[in-house]
Amino acid sequence: MNKKIPMRQCVGCREMKSKKEMIRIIKTAENDIQLDTTGKKNGRGAYVCSSLECLKAADKNRGLERSLKTAVPKEIIDTLIKEMENR
Repeated sequence: MNKKIPMRQCVGCREMKSKKEMIRIIKTAENDIQLDTTGKKNGRGAYVCSSLECLKAADKNRGLERSLKTAVPKEIIDTLIKEMENR
């Protein structure tokens, strides 16, 4: 029997991809926004492809804000971009 692969939609390019190849960004209970490298942290999550273009598109089309149901300040986007560049 085939195991079902969990699929998620990128908030940047809107493409469906497997959960493993995506990066999860979460909003914690304290309203912190951070990269979730494990994919298991508690909080409301949004998924972005591993590319910087998708993160920038998610910022531009407000996909991240819609998914996390909160405003995402510019400095947090910059921090996420830096963290992704260092991966």
